[in-house]
Amino acid sequence: MSESNARGLALHWRILIGLAVGAIAGLVCKQWLGDHPGLKWFSENIANTVGQVFLRLIFMVVIPLVFCALTLGVAEIGDVRKLGRLGLMTFLMTLLFSGASVVIGLGLANTLKPGTSLSDESRERLKEQFTSDADDKIKKAGSSKGIIATLLEIIPRNPLQEAVGALDGSSPGSGLLGVMFFSLCMGVALTTIGDKAKPVLAVLEGFYEAIMAIIRTAMSLAPYGVAGLVFYATTLLGFDIIRLLAGYVVAVILGLSIHMFVVYSIAIWVIAKRNPLTFFRDILEVLVTAFGTSSSSATLPTSIRVVDENLKLNRKISHFVLTIGSTANQNGTALYEGITVLFLAQVFGVELSLSQQIIVVLLSMLAGIGTAGVPGGSLPLVVLVLQSVGVPPEGIAIIMGVDRLLDMSRTTVNVCGDVAVAVCVDAIEGKRMESHSDAITAS
Repeated sequence: MSESNARGLALHWRILIGLAVGAIAGLVCKQWLGDHPGLKWFSENIANTVGQVFLRLIFMVVIPLVFCALTLGVAEIGDVRKLGRLGLMTFLMTLLFSGASVVIGLGLANTLKPGTSLSDESRERLKEQFTSDADDKIKKAGSSKGIIATLLEIIPRNPLQEAVGALDGSSPGSGLLGVMFFSLCMGVALTTIGDKAKPVLAVLEGFYEAIMAIIRTAMSLAPYGVAGLVFYATTLLGFDIIRLLAGYVVAVILGLSIHMFVVYSIAIWVIAKRNPLTFFRDILEVLVTAFGTSSSSATLPTSIRVVDENLKLNRKISHFVLTIGSTANQNGTALYEGITVLFLAQVFGVELSLSQQIIVVLLSMLAGIGTAGVPGGSLPLVVLVLQSVGVPPEGIAIIMGVDRLLDMSRTTVNVCGDVAVAVCVDAIEGKRMESHSDAITAS
């Protein structure tokens, strides 16, 4: 019996119910009691505390999750010296799609400004009560460094020091970006030392599974945490929070739609010389599976089967690209993270400079490699991007209630991107590999 059947309702339905209960109860209490001291006490000491327990469990695993996921993600690719043109082309196509997705996300967030609909009074109340150190973090965000200094600090002098100070803003360098850089270097290094890397990888894999167990436990508390956090937010802001979330959801869905139906279509048409309409029709089963499961990993078997049967790609290419892409090519998630960070920065009144927006781009792209291919797997990574640019990470509670719908949508874009990369790489490398194979057979 599955976990969802054993409990009667799947987790995402329970989170949605928690959202509805918290929002309705908060709005009714706000309308009925106004700023009554009793309501304020209950909201701050009971509802918010329940939500903070859930958030702290997520925050607790961010650093170890980033290190393990990124190191393993790179190491699992295999010996980078043996990947050759196929690995390089896959990397370049992934980089192209991920870069385009984040640019679209930041462009929409800067154009639509979904986080600016709050009144000045509501914003001040949110900054004052939602997180006690919001003002300090906003001041730190304002004192941004130049682009060259920012890029140089990506290489950490002491990765342990960066990790220790990453979540409280006390790291001397780039914080979590430095941790991510070190993790990528460690992953590459492990691919070069052969069998000596196996014990290290085994430890990291076990540690990663333990971290995921903690995240699963935290997510089981999500319905109650979301109810408490939404109740707290609605008693603070009333109907302002509903308008705020509506604008945010529209911005994310619009960005994902543009990336999927415009960027992917252009790539399929220009690079792969295929009809985009035929492409989307052929992979419809993959898209439906991704939307329903919210998991790139769970959709992988369907993706491989559909690509083999419908798109008729070179299996060596498609299987390699799809397997790597299920963990490393999360460009829908990168777009979502870009919009989310700028949205929450606008909510808290944090002005992000050009160099800080570049950090958001880099972190969102790198976070795709470290994002677990399971429902809700991107939430810890959103926390690290928020912290890196001085936005209070507790602000993630604002978007928790609508995350399930957006999770389903961005997973669909992620999986579609995996297939699109496979099609493009096959168009570029497929004939060369076939001719090379024929030449070897003939000789």
